[in-house]
Amino acid sequence: MSFRVQPTAQVDEAATVGDGTTVWDLAQIREDARLGTGCIIGRGAYVGPGVRIGDNVKLQNYALVYEPAVLEDGVFVGPAAVLTNDYFPRSVDPQGKLKRGDDWTAVAVVVAEGASLGARSVCVAPVRVGRWALVAAGAVVTKDVPDFALVAGVPARRIGWVGRAGVRLVERDGEPGVWECPETGGLFDEKDGQLIERA
Repeated sequence: MSFRVQPTAQVDEAATVGDGTTVWDLAQIREDARLGTGCIIGRGAYVGPGVRIGDNVKLQNYALVYEPAVLEDGVFVGPAAVLTNDYFPRSVDPQGKLKRGDDWTAVAVVVAEGASLGARSVCVAPVRVGRWALVAAGAVVTKDVPDFALVAGVPARRIGWVGRAGVRLVERDGEPGVWECPETGGLFDEKDGQLIERA
């Protein structure tokens, strides 16, 4: 297998790193994490134990991906974005005793194929970000994001739709519920709060 790890990065021996993947300075890849092919893991990024990352995923500098997150193929995670794993975070239990790893149940953030998380966005687990969705910089995602949705704000709300190019879609004149990508010309149909890509 051919991958590149900078000398200051930490990759656990029990982690799997795919061909063509690069792990940059000060990044940490924990035990049993699995990274696909062609990934880029930026400076200071963190990938927790058992996290699953698909092919051609980019984690920008200081992104934090806590277990048991799943990032499908082609996902982009912007600088300093955070994927949490504890819906009720506490340092101690009700008796004041320090909590350890098995004192709580980790919950996942799942980021589907092609989706992008903007810089400093936060995904509060458990939550799913749909295929090719776009989460704006600084947004806080507290509920599932539909495929192709553009969400922004705190908490994040849908403000539009995007296509595979990440460009905001435009509703076609005289065709309510039909959306077009100004870059690719791709067409989409909106129905019941969901967007369906035409074949």
